[in-house]
Amino acid sequence: MSEETTQNSAEATPAVEPKAAPAPVNPPASAAAPAEEAAPKKEVKKDIFAEIGGGEEEIKIHKAKKAKNITRGVVHVTATFNNTLVSVTDSNGNTIGWSSAGKMGFKGSRKSTAYAAQVVSQDACRQAMGHGLREVEIRVKGPGAGRESAVRAVQGLGLDILSIRDVTPIPHNGCRPKKARRV
Repeated sequence: MSEETTQNSAEATPAVEPKAAPAPVNPPASAAAPAEEAAPKKEVKKDIFAEIGGGEEEIKIHKAKKAKNITRGVVHVTATFNNTLVSVTDSNGNTIGWSSAGKMGFKGSRKSTAYAAQVVSQDACRQAMGHGLREVEIRVKGPGAGRESAVRAVQGLGLDILSIRDVTPIPHNGCRPKKARRV
């Protein structure tokens, strides 16, 4: 009689049956593939400092200790024949981040290269992004080799560029020239 009761109770409750195999946690690959294709692929920004170190990391922005929550600013790029300076300011002109080729460890003629300008621009913008910077206006001054690469580095960090202006000073007939040489 005890055998009959166990059989009857097993028929009444199918959940008591021993499980053959646990159900898969993840859906089958065929069901997951369309969901991945439908989602837009996010473009991963690469960091120049990660490339130097040999790592494949995303850009890391550390929040500044005294964050100012500035969303819009101006990137001033000064590219001379001997150096490249980048300073990032808010709309009032208060500096929130700056860098130069000498500060980044470049010496001598390497300070005036396009690569040095790229590294300098990334460093200055990373400091400013710690204060919440998202949109920038770029003002480029000077004839140096780092003009274009500094602008590309700002764009590569993911900042929205509102405008790019050349503010190189141009003389309107300038100072009086030296007297002519008599030969």
